[in-house]
Amino acid sequence: MIQRAVYPGSFDPITNGHIYIAERAASIFDELVVGVLENRSKTCTFNIDERQAMNREALSHLPNVRVKSFEGLLVDFMRAEQCRVIIRGLRALSDFEYEFQLALMNRQLAPEIETFFIVTDAKYSYLSSRSIKEVFHFGGSIQDMVPPGVYRRLRERFPPKTIKGPQ
Repeated sequence: MIQRAVYPGSFDPITNGHIYIAERAASIFDELVVGVLENRSKTCTFNIDERQAMNREALSHLPNVRVKSFEGLLVDFMRAEQCRVIIRGLRALSDFEYEFQLALMNRQLAPEIETFFIVTDAKYSYLSSRSIKEVFHFGGSIQDMVPPGVYRRLRERFPPKTIKGPQ
């Protein structure tokens, strides 16, 4: 029996922390499906096609990883993928309360589905897609925090601002 897991998220954009969790999960399971959530109530920087492309590029070194988009309930996507394991990454204790509530809700909706938590490496514990975009917006260096393709796309989407000095 193939052991398959789903690693869901909005991945707007994917960070090196996400990649670390995907690598760990891919080393444990026969197949990992990275589920890119299309949540129409959330405003994303990158559209669903762009986020899928960034994920595929960033995870191309993992032969047992597939990237798919989904909309709606995660448990419905899990059932469609014939998968019983959800992978969730934890950066800090503050993540746990939120993730624990999600895991309990998913268990209520689909008791056959289990949630596995993978703790990130300490060097990624501060990373989030939101903080990456904010630091980039204000001119901070993020090159060591995201894959090259993400950095390139951020530079294309938000070219550096030219600051004019006194005339």
